[in-house]
Amino acid sequence: MAEKPSKKSVKVAKKTASAKPRKAASKSAPLKPTNPGEVVLLSGGNPQIAKGDGDAPVKAYIAAMPGWKSDLGRRLDAIIERTVPGVYKTVKWNSPFYGLDGKTWIVAYHCFNKYVKVTFFRGLALNPVPPGTSKSQDTRYLDIYEDKPFDEAQFADWVKQASLLPGEKL
Repeated sequence: MAEKPSKKSVKVAKKTASAKPRKAASKSAPLKPTNPGEVVLLSGGNPQIAKGDGDAPVKAYIAAMPGWKSDLGRRLDAIIERTVPGVYKTVKWNSPFYGLDGKTWIVAYHCFNKYVKVTFFRGLALNPVPPGTSKSQDTRYLDIYEDKPFDEAQFADWVKQASLLPGEKL
């Protein structure tokens, strides 16, 4: 005569049967490069670039941005350089940051699967205020999608305004 399954084993069996399939990699696990020298893309498609100051790490980040985002990264970088001559650049937390002195920051951006998120650290003081809200009172975001128009003139104006404000210490 077969033994009756315990309540615990029945619960485990039900839970296992109804569980959603797991992805091969966790959200925090990077996607492994397939070729030597290839950049690792983190969850959301954001390039994993070593922390570093100056133009070279930012250019490496931009070059590693997937698909259409790389062209956008070049445009953002060029607009920021044109608008704020002598802007200080760095890569930290796998994102390019732009500031005036290497200690405070005015704008940064980060890749996600379907868009690039631009952060204005003193965005609430900009006119007009960028559309994306934040948990931080002063920070505002601009999400740029491939299939939606990107107003370069408005972006340049926000960057100019941001450069006249105190930067954010991070």
